Amino acid sequence: MGNEPTRETPAAAEAAGPTTGRAAPAEGPERPGLRLRDGALWTLVTNRPVSLYATSVLRIGYGLLYLVFLLREFPHRHQIWGPDSPWTPALAAQLSEQTGWQSFLLLSDSRAYFELCYAAALLTSALFMLGWRTRAMSVLFAVVVTSFHARSIFMTDGGDNLVLLMSLYLVLTACGRRWSLDARRTRRKATRAPHTPKRVKSPSGQRFRDARDTLTTVVHNCGVFVIAAQVCFLYGSAGLYKVQGSFWADGTALHYVLHLRLFQPWPALSHFLDQYPLAIAAISYLTVLTQVAFPFVLFGRLKYPVLALLLATHLGIAVLLGLPVFSGAMIIADAVFLPDRFYTSLPRLGRRTARRFGVRLPTPRREHGAGQSVPAQGRQGAHAPGPR
Repeated sequence: MGNEPTRETPAAAEAAGPTTGRAAPAEGPERPGLRLRDGALWTLVTNRPVSLYATSVLRIGYGLLYLVFLLREFPHRHQIWGPDSPWTPALAAQLSEQTGWQSFLLLSDSRAYFELCYAAALLTSALFMLGWRTRAMSVLFAVVVTSFHARSIFMTDGGDNLVLLMSLYLVLTACGRRWSLDARRTRRKATRAPHTPKRVKSPSGQRFRDARDTLTTVVHNCGVFVIAAQVCFLYGSAGLYKVQGSFWADGTALHYVLHLRLFQPWPALSHFLDQYPLAIAAISYLTVLTQVAFPFVLFGRLKYPVLALLLATHLGIAVLLGLPVFSGAMIIADAVFLPDRFYTSLPRLGRRTARRFGVRLPTPRREHGAGQSVPAQGRQGAHAPGPR
């Protein structure tokens, strides 16, 4: 490009002044390397939304997890979040002034008001999980999780801390674009589109839609990046803290954990596993290794066995230590690192497995508009992207 002759107008040559034989220093527009890198980064952020299926899995997972959590604690709701809680509304209000977390449960001490709020929380979690009006439901779900967390911070097992963060991050994403009632409604509109007259779009209206779609795509991709960075930070910091501990260094940490009465839902199982010290030491070292290595294996195929090991670790925590909410929150968060082609291959794998057992399943219809940007979730039209 630099060796090709250029043609200048006389006015341009006169304005340039006398030539000196040396090329002028390259300025911003003349630096193709920097422009290429900036353009590639901008294209990566604005071209198409990433991890649409993964964010949908997060929406379904966290909506279902919080719904089950509220249903499980339904008999004890008054002691955890209600007027009968040992963490009184006055203490919660005092802590709220220090932390800045607000809760609509503190607006009234009425028992009827609390029951209404609890029913609204159950309904919001269910609708968010199903993906009905996802943009609005994601905001309401974040408000619900924030309010219940701020009401009684010290009354749960700590797993809702991650659910709280993820509920805030999911507000930024287009998590209702796949496997949702919104996506189903969009497909039905697409099937009726050829039979309806098309309206002529003005240039200004089209530019506004393009700008809105680009903004939605950028915000979605940034939200996915924040979620992935949060999970990497959790695993990396947990692994580094374990490295500094002497019990993890000599492989006896799991031995002492199994003897904590507060975390023994199945004492017989804990005592049975404690009879194999070599296996306990190996699991301890493997846990530290996978957590420390996790942020460094995300861009290769090694992340799949690491994710499998982390899945086994969290299942063990849920069963052995009795922390299902924490384990479920971490397992769902790990789903963001699986590519969309993994999720799109699941229906084919399911149909193939069903045919082996003699069961025939219907073939799903393909979605339209692959590779385009994401419009607002509340108004999904013909520009909706399809599966990649």
